[in-house]
Amino acid sequence: MYTPAERLQLRDALVAAARADARITGAALTGSAAVGAEDEWSDIDLALGLRPSADQDSAVADWTSRMYRDHAAVHHTDMWSRGTVYRVFLLESTLQVDIAFAPAAEFGALAPTFQLLFGEPVEQPAHGAPSPVDLIGMGWLYALHARSSIARGKVWQAEYMVSGVRDHVLMLACLRHGVPHSQGRGLHLLPAATTAAVEPTLVRSLEPAELVRAFRASVDVLLAEASLVDAELAVRLEGPLRALV
Repeated sequence: MYTPAERLQLRDALVAAARADARITGAALTGSAAVGAEDEWSDIDLALGLRPSADQDSAVADWTSRMYRDHAAVHHTDMWSRGTVYRVFLLESTLQVDIAFAPAAEFGALAPTFQLLFGEPVEQPAHGAPSPVDLIGMGWLYALHARSSIARGKVWQAEYMVSGVRDHVLMLACLRHGVPHSQGRGLHLLPAATTAAVEPTLVRSLEPAELVRAFRASVDVLLAEASLVDAELAVRLEGPLRALV
């Protein structure tokens, strides 16, 4: 396990390397460090802006070699947003290091968690929250598959689908209460009464009767959240969704 001091030392080393790399025109802290909210479990989040003339693939490859050679990386995985690649490293110490390699035009704040260290950021289009109606649609889609999975005796798939209904209900609740909605980041900020209503959707075993019970509870809370978004839509959905269980 890494210590906060070791994490800070590595972060400082990476920022120094960014300043020395002629291909990089800017760097920023992102994530919890950018807003002074780090704790002992926090990872390292950096955004790097690349010169228009820089070859992104070459830069990413060089920094990847550095992470394995100098900082005990054991694996990495990528995520993409527009032209920016987010390379996520796992170190032997269990520290996670996220480095975003952004084209010059995409180097800028996407959220309040962006603390410029050097360079000139470019204003970025705001990321919109998902549509509540779209989340309702995904909820009933998971519910359809929960029904068929239970009927077919595919108990693990059934658990997955029931949990999918619940996940979309929780996202709806996060949007309603104005807390972060992605990756469960705002769930601890929801009112206790809201999360208590969702607790019965947790699947406690793979017994068919238990799957049906949790599924019924998930339909209940999906309809309850839907009614707060669009009461007329909730009325239309109630018959078909109740029929599933």
